[in-house]
Amino acid sequence: MIETLLAEAAVAPGVHPLATTNAALNSVATVLLVAGWIFIRRGNVAAHRAAMVAAFATSAVFLACYLSYHYLVGHVPFRGEGIVRPVYFTILISHIVLAVAVPALALQMFSLAWRGRWDAHRRLGRITLPIWLYVSVTGVVIYLMLYHWFPGP
Repeated sequence: MIETLLAEAAVAPGVHPLATTNAALNSVATVLLVAGWIFIRRGNVAAHRAAMVAAFATSAVFLACYLSYHYLVGHVPFRGEGIVRPVYFTILISHIVLAVAVPALALQMFSLAWRGRWDAHRRLGRITLPIWLYVSVTGVVIYLMLYHWFPGP
């Protein structure tokens, strides 16, 4: 389903390719985060480590693409009207606030793992994973709302 959605998004008129790339990267990060969580729940530390490093790398590439996109395109106004406007801005504001925390939380998670501080790593992971997942998923939702469900003229 996501492949079909992103394939349709890639050819949507007026949608900058970097906007679609950002949504795709957020989708990949989401899958990697969930996979990492499943791996560690099953005790597969090596697969967990690989998935989480890949999720971090994907998110880092996303950040570079996101900053490039906004440098090139600037601000894109939301065109939805009625009750959907406060819904969109609630999602957007919570997304932005939490997105600021993700890099610091992720780096702290890596630091704790690197130093073998597993209890602290697990405790922080219970906070970091839901925030990182929320940011990744809402990034895709914001993309869909902005460019596909309520597109501009």
